[in-house]
Amino acid sequence: MSKFQTIVQIAAQRHGGIDALEAKLVKPLPKDQIIAIEDDRWLSAMTKSIFQAGFNWKVVESMWLGFEAAFEGFDIGRCAFLNDEDFDRLVSDSRIVRYGAKIKSVQQNAVFISTISEEYGGFGTYLANVQIGHYTDLLFTLKKRGARLGGTTAQYFLRHMGVDSYVLSRDVIARLIAENIIDKAPTSQKAMRQVQEAFNLYHQQSGRSLSEISRILALSTG
Repeated sequence: MSKFQTIVQIAAQRHGGIDALEAKLVKPLPKDQIIAIEDDRWLSAMTKSIFQAGFNWKVVESMWLGFEAAFEGFDIGRCAFLNDEDFDRLVSDSRIVRYGAKIKSVQQNAVFISTISEEYGGFGTYLANVQIGHYTDLLFTLKKRGARLGGTTAQYFLRHMGVDSYVLSRDVIARLIAENIIDKAPTSQKAMRQVQEAFNLYHQQSGRSLSEISRILALSTG
C-alpha cells in the first residue's frame, strides 16, 4: 500500500501537475451549511439520486421541475403520508419517471428522514456530525433504514449535497485494488470496512477530506 503522497504524485502527473489536480478536487461544504439544509431538500436530492440510478440521469434532470411539482416540493409531512390513491395518481403522472418502486421510495424515505430529524434536530444536523472514520457506518444506516439507497446511490447523493464522502466509482476501486486494499468491488461489510480503514489512513497522512481523497484516487487511474 503506497503512501498517499505517492498517489497524489501519480494523479498530478496524469492531469497536468499539482495545481491542475487541485483545481479538479471536490471539497465538502462547511458543517454549518450542511446543518442549514432543510429536510425537504434532502428528500429531493435523495429521490433524484434514486431515480438517476440505472437510468439516463440527463432525462431525470430535465424532468426535475415536474418531480418537484408532482411531489409538492418534497414536503416531508405530505410525502410521509402518501397513500394508495396518491400512488395510483403518481404512476400515471407524465411529469415524472413512472417507476412504481422508486415512487414508493419517496414515501419510505420521507418517513426515514422525519425519524432521523426528530432524533437529531434535523437530518442535516445528523449528517454534519458523522465523523470521517464512521462514513461507512453512515452508508450502512442509509441502506438499512432508507429505501433504495444501496450501492453507490447514497454515495452520490451525499456527494451531491456537499457531505464529506467517498464515492466508490470504477476508477476509485481500480486504485484500491492496485494498492492491495481490496481484490474486487467491495460488496461485503468486511470489504467496506477495509475501504474505510484505507481512507482513515490516507486522511491521517494528508489531512484531506474524504471527498478530496476519493477524487485523487479516481484521478490516479482515470
